[in-house]
Parts: sequence; C-alpha cells; structure tokens
Amino acid sequence: AAWPAIAQQERKFIREGNELFEKQDFEKAEVEYRKAADKKANSFEAAFNMADALYKQKKYDEALEQFSALAKQETDKERLGEIYNIGNTLLAMEKTDESIEAYKNSLRNRPASEQTKYNLEFARHKQQQDQQNQDQNKDQNKDQNKDQNKDNQDQNKDQNQDQQDQNKDQQDQNKDRQDQNKDQQNKDQQDQNKAQ
Repeated sequence: AAWPAIAQQERKFIREGNELFEKQDFEKAEVEYRKAADKKANSFEAAFNMADALYKQKKYDEALEQFSALAKQETDKERLGEIYNIGNTLLAMEKTDESIEAYKNSLRNRPASEQTKYNLEFARHKQQQDQQNQDQNKDQNKDQNKDQNKDNQDQNKDQNQDQQDQNKDQQDQNKDRQDQNKDQQNKDQQDQNKAQ
C-alpha cells in the first residue's frame, strides 16, 4: 500500500516542478524535482527534469553531472536518445567537439529525433566558425606582429635619426664655442699687442 503513495508524491512534486519550470522559476522547480527524486531514487523524469532546471540556471557543471549519471544508469534507448541535453550543456560550456560526440551518441539511440539532428548540425556549424575564427586570429596576430615590428623598426629609425640630429647640433654648438674662443683669444692677443 505504501508504493502507490510514494508514486503519487513523486508525481505531485514533478507536477509542481513542471508548473514552476513553465513559469521560468527554475530554482524552485529544481527543489521540487529534487523532492521527487528523493521519493523515488531511480525516477528518470525527476532526475532528468532536475538536470534540465540546473541547465536553465546556467549551472552547467552540475547539469552535466546529472545528465551524465542518468545516461550511465539508463538502458532504455528512447530515454537515452532524449538525453541530447548532454550535448546542449557541453555546447553551452563552449566544448563544441565534445557536444558533437554527445549528439551523435543520442542519435545512435534515437535516430529519428529531429531536435538532436538539428542540434548536431548547429554544433558542427559552430565548430567550423570556431575554426575560422581561430585561423583569422592567427592571421591577424601575424599581421599585427608584422605591423608591430615595422612600427618598432620605424620608431628605432626615427630615434636614431633624432640622436644623430642631436649629436650634430651638439657638434655645431661646440664648433660655435670654439670659434668664439678663438675670436676671444685673438682679440685678447691683439689687445695685449696694443698695450705693448
């Protein structure tokens, strides 16, 4: 007699969790799903929905842990195919390559899933874009470095030129000073001669 009561309680928590999930109150929904999972330890729906609520809260590490644990214990192919959320979570974590593998896994269990096929294509497209961006960044860095080196060379050239100009000014000044001294000496000499 206790068994149906537990099942009813589990359903009640899941129902309440679903209502909160619909209202986008994912935190409270997660609490209800946890209660359901506590009532019935191997409840696929409670565990799956709880992981989904974690995912919606952007608690990706926890969500991935839950989804992965679920995938390990589940034997039903249909249900395993439903856990394409592993791919979604990995994608959200910027682990594009791993997400592609996860989607492929889901499709092996449930080949007809349009959602998983769509998500797989999306992930593949993202992978290509990531690759292109990486290549672009590499090229940009190369160009930047080239420009940087050129700027540095130009700067050094300018600095050397300035230094040379300064040295030249210094030399000219010295020359002027020498000429002045010479003039002064000659004048002094003349004055001395005059005085004699």
